[in-house]
Amino acid sequence: MPKAGFISLGCPKNLVDSEVMMGVLARNGYEFTPHAEEADVLVVNTCSFIAPAQKESIDTILEMAEYKKFGAAKKLIVAGCLVERFREQIFEQIPEVDAVVGTGEIENILAAVEGQLRSDAAAGAAELPSYLYHDLTPRILSTPKHAAYIKIAEGCDHPCTFCIIPQLRGKFRSRRFESVVREAENFAAAGVREVTLIGQDTTSYGEDLGLRDGLALLLERLAGVEGLQWVRSLYCYPNRVTQKLLDTIAAHPRIAKYMDMPLQHASRNVLARMKRGSNGDAFLQLLGRMRATIPGVALRTSFIVGFPGETDADFRELCDFVKAAEFDWMGVFPYSDVDNASSFALDEKVDEGTIKDRQGRLMSIQQKISARKLRRFRGQQVTALVEGPSKDTPLVWEARLEGMAPEIDGKLYLNDIEVPGTTISAQPGDVVTAEISETHEYDMVGRVVEILDVPRPAAAQAAVNAPVQRVLTGAALRILA
Repeated sequence: MPKAGFISLGCPKNLVDSEVMMGVLARNGYEFTPHAEEADVLVVNTCSFIAPAQKESIDTILEMAEYKKFGAAKKLIVAGCLVERFREQIFEQIPEVDAVVGTGEIENILAAVEGQLRSDAAAGAAELPSYLYHDLTPRILSTPKHAAYIKIAEGCDHPCTFCIIPQLRGKFRSRRFESVVREAENFAAAGVREVTLIGQDTTSYGEDLGLRDGLALLLERLAGVEGLQWVRSLYCYPNRVTQKLLDTIAAHPRIAKYMDMPLQHASRNVLARMKRGSNGDAFLQLLGRMRATIPGVALRTSFIVGFPGETDADFRELCDFVKAAEFDWMGVFPYSDVDNASSFALDEKVDEGTIKDRQGRLMSIQQKISARKLRRFRGQQVTALVEGPSKDTPLVWEARLEGMAPEIDGKLYLNDIEVPGTTISAQPGDVVTAEISETHEYDMVGRVVEILDVPRPAAAQAAVNAPVQRVLTGAALRILA
């Protein structure tokens, strides 16, 4: 059988696209390898959101191109967001590339691999992407066996001046409600304990289908899927967070008490230039309503520093806001000029040194907040989902609490996975009671006290006939195999 090697760069939304492409190839007889030198076909699924992501994508393509010279590779396919921006330049400047597959063309991956796709810049370049996968689309999961992402929508209609996602992924479009539910049910039947709903703006889910409070309705339905431990959603847009959504999260034990809401800034001036609107005071009121409605909710956000026109006063306002908001988790990104984003034409650019300094100062504030908030867990017993041996050291295992999203938040490191007084050890995917002994700025350390007997569907016990195929994540470059 021919072997394919995949490298998936960027966000979880891109990872789902890679899993779909892998599913299409697997259905047609392809095997997968984590070793680039063994692959007959190499596929690089790229990110092009900001300049560093573009550089990483190009560097990875060039690296994989070497395997056409010295490895077994006969074909090199470039997929994803970089194709939507630089389709013509990829063909002109990297002749080793045999075909490209844009974000709206991922179902054509087989044609690309087998040479049936037009290998020129004109192919697929005319229209905005409109593709949307569904529950019957072949897909191979690359996440751990107990976790999976579900993309509930694609594209975006927001006019944020720093963002080119609408150009890369097209207009906002929601998956059909029942299709998402069936996919979650299939995952649960295959032993998945946690599903994470993703999209460029999950809070707009269903609007194009005529649904009001579509995300709330979807979460409510998924909360009834037997076998799932947690259902969480990422990428909530602040002005789309309704009281119905908050009430739904609060009402159902299976819905993770967690909100990921990228705010981008707190200064009215900067938010206006970003074309996002609102201000820090309004955000504080919303955060207060979240905490009042959902006791113990974990809140995550992200900010951009150094946006054109951001003054010292704007940055001080952002710092004061972060101190007042006390987020559980926070990311800070330096502004990056992208030539076809609206913000590229804005004046009053902030120099690179100032941007880097502001990023460090803001993260320093959050570091102290995070360390203090985690300190309350010392000596406490908590419910955690066991991930498996740590990638950093084989001496400890990793786990996550309900308030920790996969890959982006802190971790619970387990230095003992054996239940006291027994010879029974926790396994990946087990839900356990853990006792916390140490806390740091972003992570915690503890030990397993008890393995909780959480009911699973009968199909998940055997998982022999489960409708979900899996591969394991390989090298650091996310070659999936």
